[in-house]
Amino acid sequence: MIITIDTIKRTQSRSISESSDGGVERDIDDLPKNPANYTALTPLGFLERAALVHPTRKSVVHGSVIYTWQQTYRRCRQLASALTKRDVTYGSTVAVIAPNIPAMYEAHFGVPMSGAVLNAVNVRLNAQTIAFLLGHSQSAVIMVDQEFYTLAEEALKIMADTSKNGKFKPPILIVIADENCDPKSLQYALERGAVEYEKFLETGHPEFAWKPPEDEWHSIALGYTSGTTASPKGVVLHHRGAYLMALSNAVVWGMNEGAVYLWTLPMFHCNGWCFTWTLAALCGTSICLRQVTAKGVYSAIANLGVTHFCAAPVVLNTIVNAPKKETILPLPRVVHVMTAGAAPPLQFSLQWHNEASESHTLMDFLKLMGPQRYVRGSRSGIHCHQKTKLV
Repeated sequence: MIITIDTIKRTQSRSISESSDGGVERDIDDLPKNPANYTALTPLGFLERAALVHPTRKSVVHGSVIYTWQQTYRRCRQLASALTKRDVTYGSTVAVIAPNIPAMYEAHFGVPMSGAVLNAVNVRLNAQTIAFLLGHSQSAVIMVDQEFYTLAEEALKIMADTSKNGKFKPPILIVIADENCDPKSLQYALERGAVEYEKFLETGHPEFAWKPPEDEWHSIALGYTSGTTASPKGVVLHHRGAYLMALSNAVVWGMNEGAVYLWTLPMFHCNGWCFTWTLAALCGTSICLRQVTAKGVYSAIANLGVTHFCAAPVVLNTIVNAPKKETILPLPRVVHVMTAGAAPPLQFSLQWHNEASESHTLMDFLKLMGPQRYVRGSRSGIHCHQKTKLV
């Protein structure tokens, strides 16, 4: 799935505009925009609403770490406040090098709440490529998970060594601690001068009065291609695009309010296909998976109430071919799965259908190719083989 900005930029709407034939188009009135009748579209308001409507509902779960929507909203405002105190605001970029952990989710709100642009970096890239991304995006801050600190450190060294005239201004470096990692990597980062993420949040105000963008065309996120054929190419997502994509995810998939979503899809891939913001709109729950394994997926489904997850075909293949000792079947509920990027092989669909029939497992598959929906639910009147041909 590729997210791009609108190809045509519409400036502030006017009641009088030029028509295609050069004439003047007039509306039925000359009423201009004002705060009473117009607001810029942004997904940031979803978080504020979730904290107001369901303050005590679980927002993010990561092992023993559990946050409610009220807590997530406060933490995101703390992040935004801490950034603005360091003059990281409009015109600035904040890079995050991390897997699917709470801090990565919080960055999708806290960074744009400060006015800055989020650059979620693919942790699978090498230091040379990451150095290019950090330099091209002119990232003023780097938030990095403790496991990938040395990767960020190597990238910064490359940037320093290749800087013109030796004038390299290192960005603010924030290390994100995770109890699931070796504590030695965290200690190493702190000894090298990095600021621990929780300590950084403490410098921000939980009641920070953030402001939505005045123009919905303002950038909210910056992403890059992997750079396999040439230098990575940037893709800018604006607030309007993020808002519309977040809601269309729910509409196309038929997601219900309060959905429990398992993060098998990396948040650094097109901002998790914008499901980062969709979950806030639905007041749902994010179940973070630091590392995707079949055992982890089945365990989350069985024990954490997972109702939805997205995955590339290669991940689905891992799930269906997992050893029996790593599975928990039958599933306790219907689990809705969205896959994209490539069509699942025919053999996979047939194999899954056969195993599901034998174990009474229910997974409702939705295959997306661009904006169209191709595959319906797993148990309808259409035979599995016929259904696979529709992909």
